[in-house]
Amino acid sequence: MKKKRASVLLTSLLLAALMLTPDLGITAKAGGVGVASVIGASDEDDQDEIEKAQESAQAIQENAEKTDGAGTSYVAGYSSDLVMANVSKTLNVRTEPSDSAEKAGVLYKDCGGRILEQKDGWTKIESGDLVGWADDDYLLFGEDAKELASEVGSEVITVTTNALYVRSEATTSSDSLGVITKGDQLDIIEDLGNGWISVEYDDEEGYVQAKYVTTDFRLDAGETLAAIKLREEEAKKAEMTRQREAVQADGDEVKLLAALIQCEAGNQPYEGKVGVGAVVMNRVKSAAYPNTIYDVIYASGQFTPALNGKVAEVYNSGKISDSCMQAAQAAINGETTVGGATHFKRVGHHDGGYVIQDHVFW
Repeated sequence: MKKKRASVLLTSLLLAALMLTPDLGITAKAGGVGVASVIGASDEDDQDEIEKAQESAQAIQENAEKTDGAGTSYVAGYSSDLVMANVSKTLNVRTEPSDSAEKAGVLYKDCGGRILEQKDGWTKIESGDLVGWADDDYLLFGEDAKELASEVGSEVITVTTNALYVRSEATTSSDSLGVITKGDQLDIIEDLGNGWISVEYDDEEGYVQAKYVTTDFRLDAGETLAAIKLREEEAKKAEMTRQREAVQADGDEVKLLAALIQCEAGNQPYEGKVGVGAVVMNRVKSAAYPNTIYDVIYASGQFTPALNGKVAEVYNSGKISDSCMQAAQAAINGETTVGGATHFKRVGHHDGGYVIQDHVFW
């Protein structure tokens, strides 16, 4: 059984996590969402936008009340005590600094944490709920750790006001692309340093006022033995359900992948859409990542639209373009326009790789 990452490292105090309901609809986990006012709201069109945001926020809140809370872990992504796993699959974390000591858990490819103590070629780390000793030969420190973290982690904004416009330009007089509500998260493109931050919004570049958001860095965390055991037990139960509903689950996976593609590459060419789908499927096929489409999308901590509820919104609306559905099915069938790539970012945020319009894949 391949692993499923149980927790995601965040420096923020709020993270929306999503899960599938028994009837294969998607619901969201969130907290404190709601719209009392929007920064800069003034006319009837603004009010319509606020009401739409209110409805969306209310739906997320109602779904959250139906689900249990999810554990969230925190780390400063670029702090001096950052440590990253330097492995192709997994790294054992021990209870003591010795190969013969009991195993406390594992770090996976792309996982990070913080240094607690160092001794005799071993480092005691904290990565999510996992605390233990790892062999220095399989870890990265200092600038090497920061470089890898910048490759596999994500910088995000979290909205701190009740609701906030995403603007088409870095000015309050520009058109609004939409409204985001308290607790929503978006990937950062660039902090402009003038009170505005450019972000990815519905696969477009938008702008938000920096004073109404916090900025955080997100990395994957390790997994304790207890979490692994619990996860494997849940996986067995889920497998029994999937076997009874095989046809329905297959169709659902196509739709789920298509929803993610629409969120991440809705305005990209078809080759870019297939590329996003291929990244998910390449992870599914790799021993370094979860082995189902759902687990890759929701457990890896790499796809912000899955964490902020956008994938759920698109999935439940059923308004998924034919090209995104086609790209999802193509990727599931084994097609790829990006080789074996397992990551992608906006062009300019990674050197090398396959470039398709606004994204670079590697």
